Amino acid sequence: MKSLSIVITLFLLSATPLLAQITEVISKEKLQELESIATQDVPPNAPGIATAIIKDGNVIFKKYSGFADLEDSVEIGENTRFNLASNGKQFTALAILTLIESGKLDLSDDLRKFFPDLFPKIKEEITIQHLLNHTSGIRDCYDLWALQGITWWQQTYDNLDVFALLQKQQDLNFSPGSKFLYSNSNYILLALIIEKLSGKSFVAYTNQMFQDLNMPNTSFEPDHTSIRGPIAYAYFNFDTWTGYNWMWNAVGDGNLFSTLEDQIQWEKVVQGKAITRINPEIIKKSQEVIPGSEFKNYGFALEFGKYKGLDYSFHEGATGAWKATVLRFTDQNISMVTLTNTGKSIPSMQTRQMADVIFDLEEAQKYLVTKPESVGEMVSEAEIEGTYLTENDFTFQFEMRDGSLFLIRNGRNDVELEREAANIFHQKYDPDFKQEFTYSKDGELEVTAYYINHAPYSLTKLNADFRGFEFKSLEGIYLNTETNTKLNIEYLKDQNYQISLADGDPRNGLLISPSKLLVGNYGVEIRKIESKIPALYLNGDRIKNVKFVRVD
Repeated sequence: MKSLSIVITLFLLSATPLLAQITEVISKEKLQELESIATQDVPPNAPGIATAIIKDGNVIFKKYSGFADLEDSVEIGENTRFNLASNGKQFTALAILTLIESGKLDLSDDLRKFFPDLFPKIKEEITIQHLLNHTSGIRDCYDLWALQGITWWQQTYDNLDVFALLQKQQDLNFSPGSKFLYSNSNYILLALIIEKLSGKSFVAYTNQMFQDLNMPNTSFEPDHTSIRGPIAYAYFNFDTWTGYNWMWNAVGDGNLFSTLEDQIQWEKVVQGKAITRINPEIIKKSQEVIPGSEFKNYGFALEFGKYKGLDYSFHEGATGAWKATVLRFTDQNISMVTLTNTGKSIPSMQTRQMADVIFDLEEAQKYLVTKPESVGEMVSEAEIEGTYLTENDFTFQFEMRDGSLFLIRNGRNDVELEREAANIFHQKYDPDFKQEFTYSKDGELEVTAYYINHAPYSLTKLNADFRGFEFKSLEGIYLNTETNTKLNIEYLKDQNYQISLADGDPRNGLLISPSKLLVGNYGVEIRKIESKIPALYLNGDRIKNVKFVRVD
């Protein structure tokens, strides 16, 4: 008995530093703060969240809150499966790495090695690496469907439907490897490649991988009618909680269902603190930037950056009311995971609030430039009036109304501005939103917008000259053969047009220069040949250079 006493004493002494370390990370006060953050958007009798913090393989915080099924009053718990949406991409990337390890695949392999019929006009290589880090230039399938007026989540499309859509595409957003632009098409193509090389269905191959990772309740779900339960059903709140039928069957880019417990297991694997039958070197590689890539902000379905001065990797997923966030602070060996089934919750924000608590970080404005450093030269309202643009066709418009300067933004209320200094204005009822006007070295007027919760961003004024431009020359019907979508343009007056797309709803169009027409969230480039306009090129969020040829 004496020797047993000694053993217990030695164990407690050896355990004390670990316990003290965990206590230091998460004190009683911090625990209360984390509880409050986790439940802030989970009112009584509502859907909710599952969230956890893992350090050195130990769960130092975990919380389940809310209902998985409002109809049957089933609470969210350890066995509840959430749709992780785009956070499933990391496992598609991991499956690709296992094929590379087995010698069946190489990062430099061209997509057409497996699918020769895709993009026959494109002479440059479109490699596996390009697909993994979204530098392929391949257009996003969801944005292509939206262009056609198709609401994708009301369909039961699968990976073959996506492939059929991409087969019709002749051009890319940009030359492969030249830019980064997130596209879900990339990861659906990767799933199809996995099937081709493994001789198994993508789901069968990845299910074996999840078994090897000791994640038994995780799987991609290619048949919405037979998803294994229990499921955290998704709900929005429009005065009352409203669910909807999930009908989607495409996998690889998302549609991964998993429990918080399985995601905790995955974070333990990533931290090197769990036994797995997957080669640890592959796991390690999956958490790094792709070797040799010029694009250091995105790797194997992970983004890389800084959060309030701390290096971290992260990813977000969102499909309707299902949302998921993972943050990994590698230097501290801390991971944070949040899964939700409520449209009310914003896990990307909540999880970072948890990071603020764990790391004793200050409010966002302490780490951001939230106002101009100094006052510049005087810029008059007359100089300011006009349209300003980013490379992605995001616009500010400034105009004078009854002696006051107003800012106009698409989809937002117009706001009145007040002059703060010679070249600085702010929103009349929100002085933290500031606009600084400066001239570049090239003599172009730029506006830089500042606010307390985001980094500054700049737009450049368009100096459009419409002299000699025939506004009615744009009128007509244009066709994109890749999507069989028509664009109907009718001139109204001044620089204003009425535009009809596939959905049939007329939209306002604004000609901001002789070579650029804005239509809602789309920018349309006008490329004249002599005095004729034979074609237009449409740019959206994740689709670029979509060619519309005049047919009438």
